[in-house]
Amino acid sequence: MSQPVIATIGTLDTKGAEIDYARKRIQELGGRALVIDTGVLGEPGCEADIPREEVARAAGRELAEVQNAGSRGAAVEIMQEGLRKLLTDLYGRGEVHGALCLGGAEGALIGAAAMQALPIGVPKVIVSPSASGPRAFGPFMGRRDVMVMHSVIDILGINSISQAVFDNAVAAVLGMAREGSEPVVALGGQTVGVTMLGQTTPGTMAAYPLLEEAGWAPVIFHANGVGGPAMEDLIEAESLRGVIEFSISELANSIHGGVHATDERRLTVAAKHGLPQVITLGCADFFNQGPLDTLPERWRQRQHYKHNPVATLVRLSRDEMVELGRMIAGRLAGAKGPTVVVAPTRGYSLIDVEGGPLWDHEADMALIETLEAELPSTIPVERVDLPVNDPEFGRYVARRFIELAGDAASGS
Repeated sequence: MSQPVIATIGTLDTKGAEIDYARKRIQELGGRALVIDTGVLGEPGCEADIPREEVARAAGRELAEVQNAGSRGAAVEIMQEGLRKLLTDLYGRGEVHGALCLGGAEGALIGAAAMQALPIGVPKVIVSPSASGPRAFGPFMGRRDVMVMHSVIDILGINSISQAVFDNAVAAVLGMAREGSEPVVALGGQTVGVTMLGQTTPGTMAAYPLLEEAGWAPVIFHANGVGGPAMEDLIEAESLRGVIEFSISELANSIHGGVHATDERRLTVAAKHGLPQVITLGCADFFNQGPLDTLPERWRQRQHYKHNPVATLVRLSRDEMVELGRMIAGRLAGAKGPTVVVAPTRGYSLIDVEGGPLWDHEADMALIETLEAELPSTIPVERVDLPVNDPEFGRYVARRFIELAGDAASGS
């Protein structure tokens, strides 16, 4: 692309000089900046191609209404809505090829909300002092491929540090626009979403080649509280044709609000859309907590395992496995497509095997028995006398999915 157009986003009342600097650097490197002002209160510090009034109107408001919204947070939400609509429309018309936002907390969140509406593969870069330390990155990245750069210092003025950071951010977004991938707008008719964690990697790896041999393109999602919902976003967009839940840790985490917990939508989307799906019980045995030295005392009395320096896995009890079984059954009950639960009776993770640190066969069987009792007869529970990571179990899961997908295609 000879001259990529970069939507250059910022609150020009507080970041005018910085956005103007980014605009000039984009032009010096052969691109074109389309500056969008998302400020609300003060006077713009540089000229905008799309002024703040237009952003507000895209949200169905006049700027005066935003200024009198009652709180800073309410104003941010209106400008998020307006920018999201503007940016997606611009991209849809082919008028922008990437997005760059320089902002503090609120400015970066406004830019992030719009970037998250763009397809995967569209260059998206946010520079912010809020991208640092223990802060949560979910509001910036969402479930998209947003690149977040720490500005190191606050964004006020051009100096040797800010210049270095801004120059790199501009080079990154232009480089991606010129030399990066095409945006992902379709995945093909034979794409299957597969959830996985490190604790189920060997089993998933065994399934992968059989799926490919049968003409399926597996796309693996890290089931960490973001991966599963991202997969379901693609189901909603009709980009996936089937699902293998090799790891249901996000549901297990929801029992105690663990690090990987998700909302009540999880495990319902494929069912609603009638996709063929195989549900294993991979990673149903634990929920995620933070570093071991921060583990609350109430969980220290249970079986637990230091997974890495920032993650501790805590065993679910028998009663909690019953609760998990009821949750899964409730979310799958209305499945419109062929669905089967494949239950490994010899353990749900690398550490939930006989002699392993999270082994609890009675609790594991309670989950299986609950599913057998609670699921409708249209959703069978197939017991397989293997651990989840045995290669033969992975191959069995792949074969069952291929069979289900074939039945769905033939209408049987």
